[in-house]
Amino acid sequence: MTDGRLIDFIEQVSGGTHLRVEENFGNGFVRLRSEEAERRQAKHDIRQVEDIVIEMLRNARDAGAKDIYIATTKEGSRRLITIIDDGDGIPPELQSLIFEPRVTSKLETMLEDDWGVHGRGMALFSIKSNVTSAAVVASGVGLGASIFVDIDTDLLSEKTDQSTFPEIVKDEDGNLKATKGPHNILRTSLEFALKHRKSPNVFIGTPSAIAKTLMERGSRQMTNDDLLFCNDVNELPVSRRLAVSTDAADLMANCAAIGLDISERTAHRILSGQIAAVSPLYEMAKGERSRQAKLDLIKDNRGLRLAKDDVEAFSREMEKAFELLAQRYYLSLTDVPRVSVKGDAITVRFQIEKE
Repeated sequence: MTDGRLIDFIEQVSGGTHLRVEENFGNGFVRLRSEEAERRQAKHDIRQVEDIVIEMLRNARDAGAKDIYIATTKEGSRRLITIIDDGDGIPPELQSLIFEPRVTSKLETMLEDDWGVHGRGMALFSIKSNVTSAAVVASGVGLGASIFVDIDTDLLSEKTDQSTFPEIVKDEDGNLKATKGPHNILRTSLEFALKHRKSPNVFIGTPSAIAKTLMERGSRQMTNDDLLFCNDVNELPVSRRLAVSTDAADLMANCAAIGLDISERTAHRILSGQIAAVSPLYEMAKGERSRQAKLDLIKDNRGLRLAKDDVEAFSREMEKAFELLAQRYYLSLTDVPRVSVKGDAITVRFQIEKE
């Protein structure tokens, strides 16, 4: 049999799988041959931090996640990101291999979405090649996963403005869409969430806010028996492990075990309700759209905008703060504090009289 006929025969028998796979690790994970990985070449490489976020979101989605949590913070030039999901999870023996080139669980499910081709086994390898460190913090078959990435933004840039929430509009089909804002981590995550609506849900916040969210949602997803008779927290899905924390020290340790770095003081604040949980990004976008639709804006020509309700609330707070001077210097206000915007300045004017 000639080589060509032999290849045709193997393809017919194996469906082409043999020719695409260099190594089979079991549990659905394989290393693709170079030719197959090249065929799946993505449309863009990792060029900035936001690219890492979208690749990790796609991985969690493709692993069947219903909920994806993004905990992110900045320490100097370091961007720290932990992404936790409730998807299929990663077997322990493969948790280091998944960062090697062409290793994927998507032999038959390569797909193309709004962000390019996905499933060639190069996304995690590309991420690790561009960051200080990347690792699976916690996972297991059927338990979801937590992946931590430490990025030096002096080497891999991110958008300077990481706080602006984009404007939310409705397209011609009535779907929400993010516009007019920097393509920062928030907008990248929001665009993914709006594309998929509630499947999966996407949450984003600081490590402490995500910890609070995981605690609350984990408690709702578990029975009383789960909470009372958990002998080994590592047997629980990663996204539910914080729900069994009994005190601040326990919560801090459980957070560290899934890649969330919080202090004991922060743990106390979470348990006492001083830190709020975050809503899914899709729900936040609906709320922001509703808010933007009815805004009565005070704005300057340079674009600084304050909502009327926010200005009035701020004015009331300034009136309360003025009480300190009023008591010490026998002053009284003749009108509510007036808030105005000009250029890059917010001015508060107190009209007073001396008693």
